[in-house]
Amino acid sequence: MPDPALVFTALDVLGHVAAVDTTRVLIGVSDPQLITRVGIGNLVAIKGSTEQEFLIGITEKVTRSIREEFLEEEEETSSSLSLGIRADDIVRVVLVGTFRTVLGSKRNAFKRGADSFPQIDRECFFIEGANLQGFMGLLGSELKEGERLELGHFVIDDNAKAIASGDRFFQRHASILGSTGSGKSYAVALLLERASKLLHANIIVFDMHGEYEPLAVKDKGYARRYRIAGPGDLDNPGEDVLFLPYWLLNRDEMLAMILDRSDQNAPNQASRFTSHVRDLKRKTLQAEKQIETEKTFTVDSPIPYSIDELVQLVDFDDTEMVAGKTARDVKGDWNGKLTRFLGRMRAKLEDRRYGFLFSPPAAAMRYDWLAKQLVSVLRADTDGSGIKIVDFSEVPTDVLPIVTGTFARLLYDLQFWMRSDKRSPFSIICDEAHLYLPVKDDADAVEKQALATFERIAKEGRKYGVSIVVVSQRPSDVSRTILSQCNNFLILRLTNDRDQAVVGRLIPDSMSGLMEMLPLLDIGEALLLGDAVLLPTRIKLDCPVICPASGTRDFWREWGKTQPDVSSIEEAVETLRRQTRPS
Repeated sequence: MPDPALVFTALDVLGHVAAVDTTRVLIGVSDPQLITRVGIGNLVAIKGSTEQEFLIGITEKVTRSIREEFLEEEEETSSSLSLGIRADDIVRVVLVGTFRTVLGSKRNAFKRGADSFPQIDRECFFIEGANLQGFMGLLGSELKEGERLELGHFVIDDNAKAIASGDRFFQRHASILGSTGSGKSYAVALLLERASKLLHANIIVFDMHGEYEPLAVKDKGYARRYRIAGPGDLDNPGEDVLFLPYWLLNRDEMLAMILDRSDQNAPNQASRFTSHVRDLKRKTLQAEKQIETEKTFTVDSPIPYSIDELVQLVDFDDTEMVAGKTARDVKGDWNGKLTRFLGRMRAKLEDRRYGFLFSPPAAAMRYDWLAKQLVSVLRADTDGSGIKIVDFSEVPTDVLPIVTGTFARLLYDLQFWMRSDKRSPFSIICDEAHLYLPVKDDADAVEKQALATFERIAKEGRKYGVSIVVVSQRPSDVSRTILSQCNNFLILRLTNDRDQAVVGRLIPDSMSGLMEMLPLLDIGEALLLGDAVLLPTRIKLDCPVICPASGTRDFWREWGKTQPDVSSIEEAVETLRRQTRPS
């Protein structure tokens, strides 16, 4: 039988319960020496209803008040009373769980939540030393080897590893939040590094700045990297280049890019676009002899069609002349009403920045291309790597939400329509989420298309084996709906009061005191809380073996010894003009 993890003596008595509400306890301190070792975030055990039960609380406030009181008379004959000084020490803790030395056949069991409320005057003990090591060792000890996600160590005990449930972390959505330079990218790289040890990990990273490229370096990395095609990739794309042909976009996504809703002819333009696209997709199905699909397809079905034919059809509508009642021809029903729509469409087609959409290679126009592409993205490579990094850094910002939304929607729709017994779960890490998942009230037509996709995944994805990890330095600019669906939080340093307020509303009221730590966290320190861990606590993250290319530059030291390189500036100017990065 194992020894109890918590064994207290008279020297560990901090004080006694002075006041209780539903989540917090005030402790009147009786040991003025012991309180000097109590800090914010430390653990306190409160004697429960039985000898084997302790309620565990996290310290969130320590106060000392000074008051004057009458001193006891030293001599009975004294005719005056003397005043003296007395210090009253109070510790406020928030209840987080229940520890039992014995629970049926189990020993040293800890569970989240308080099964009962402490009674007034119950003894309270400060958890430190061997007791702290024994208790922290319990956290994650019941997790099976294949479920353990090791993130670092607890700040209050360097010897105790911070272990979360990998299943619960990913299956119930998660957020990694922190100001710039706080260590978010390193946290993401650490997650990917841990997942890469699994046999069939399946994680897709939406990389907005190309900072995770080092994780895919040949012979050293553990990930596969793809790039959304840039202007320089259209003529001779490499194997790692991805195209998202226009025919993958559904009707609303396409119209969000090329339709001006303020145009008085917008309804007519949308109507003709819809009709022509439906007919062109039917034409493809007939050519491919996909008889069954032709019976049930919709305008949103991802079926290849010719964009040039679409332009010709719209142009014909816009210039059509029909026979009038007299001998002279008159304008058709759509004549002149599609001109602006046609101009916007042609402008997009001619802009090489949008080549990944409108200038795909011939192979991407084949009917079987989509299945092969999704197999490539979702299956592990021959070397077993299931970590995929998709670099969106060359995607124009005005269509970034559409592109990320379309990519995520295709992955989710594939999972949705797959046989339930054949689904393999995967997770999407949304780096820099504030760039394409804004607060709904601030979103434009393009951004709302992406929001609809990701909000659907956040609400329903768990049932189909799709999860998201939201990564952002500005949580106040990220969709509240998506953040509210996250049940796990890794919160690094946050200094902005708006960001702190948003995070504070996402977590339980009982944990609100922990939020006051956020501006004080060191680089690489984080508050870990949610379904994946039993005890919300402050941890120090391990440093990943392969670091992302997001390290902070040493401005002062570099200014002191180097100057800008002339040839590099000249090369960058030409690179800017060509819109092609050097190899």
